[in-house]
Amino acid sequence: MSDPTRDNGVQLRSALDQVPAYVPGKSASAPEGVTAYKISSNENPYSPLPSVLEVVREAAGSINRYPDMAVTELTQVLADTLGVPAEHIATGTGSVGVLGQVIAATCDPGDEVVYAWRSFEAYPIVTALAGASSVQVGLDDHARHRLDAMHAAITDRTKVVIVCTPNNPTGPMVTHAELERFLDAVPSRVLVVIDEAYVEFVTDEEAPRSLELYRDRPNVMVLRTFSKAYGLAGLRIGYAVAHPPVASALRKTATPFGVNSIAQAAAVASLKAFDELKERVDALVAERTRVVELLRGQGWFIPETQANFVWFGLGERSGDFAAAAQEAGLTLRQYGTDGVRATIGETEANDVLIQVAGDFLAANPVEPPDTQATDTDDPR
Repeated sequence: MSDPTRDNGVQLRSALDQVPAYVPGKSASAPEGVTAYKISSNENPYSPLPSVLEVVREAAGSINRYPDMAVTELTQVLADTLGVPAEHIATGTGSVGVLGQVIAATCDPGDEVVYAWRSFEAYPIVTALAGASSVQVGLDDHARHRLDAMHAAITDRTKVVIVCTPNNPTGPMVTHAELERFLDAVPSRVLVVIDEAYVEFVTDEEAPRSLELYRDRPNVMVLRTFSKAYGLAGLRIGYAVAHPPVASALRKTATPFGVNSIAQAAAVASLKAFDELKERVDALVAERTRVVELLRGQGWFIPETQANFVWFGLGERSGDFAAAAQEAGLTLRQYGTDGVRATIGETEANDVLIQVAGDFLAANPVEPPDTQATDTDDPR
């Protein structure tokens, strides 16, 4: 019998050597006697609506059957809700799944994908899996996209540009005027993905009107998800709005039957119950405002977040802060030596975050961003 531990000569793609591992948010844990809160994954802290749960229970009765591969009902409900043609909708397993479809449909080995950094951790993964190259453009001192620098980074090899707004993990959005100017300057051969995973939490009147921008530009698509505001993270469903050639390509590169029947039913029910869901979103936005104001009152520089999280740009002290929070029962999301992200969760969790942050800052004063070194002179 052969030894399975021996090298059997199987040849794997060399591109895999360039694929970074996705680091998920850690599960909640705490010292004995301390309440544990998980605010590391930008999840909605509320349980699904009772009406949505009832639909999920009903849909579970038919899981012996394959789901509708065309995702017909949800596609039509999305089209009606957004005011776009149904053929402009493509679905996938969360927005990250759709993003993988985008890169698979556009990039050959050696092509380039331009995006801000730090931004969503899946971008370098899906890019490397296609054998393409990431072109990462540093954020500015206030953790915002530098769209002019992103434009300067576009070359003849660029196939896709991703604009994450609000930006995960730092929080700021780009404005409509900024994005419009950027899109006007991007070559029409380059696909621009406006990643709006957190769009439902945006309250700023200067936010991008992304569907308006897509309608006038065949090379612009909008990417959204049901994981965050809708609270369906465990069911993995997202969608894109794009012009027919792009939307058709996304459907071709989708995993057959990837969007399961329970996810489809829950998404439809959630769209129909959005007024009820909006009350929860509004409550999270109000908590976000409270948390940001209190943290800034302590002396923290917190970027202008329009998402359901806040960013602590702590650099080398990121690990110390994450460890201090863990001792208090808070599981945060550390990004190496760049910073730490904290999701707006239950009020009790937010109160612990404020206490931990105040204690940490008192013992470890943090310099404001305008005195810290930046890479804003480097277009990449």
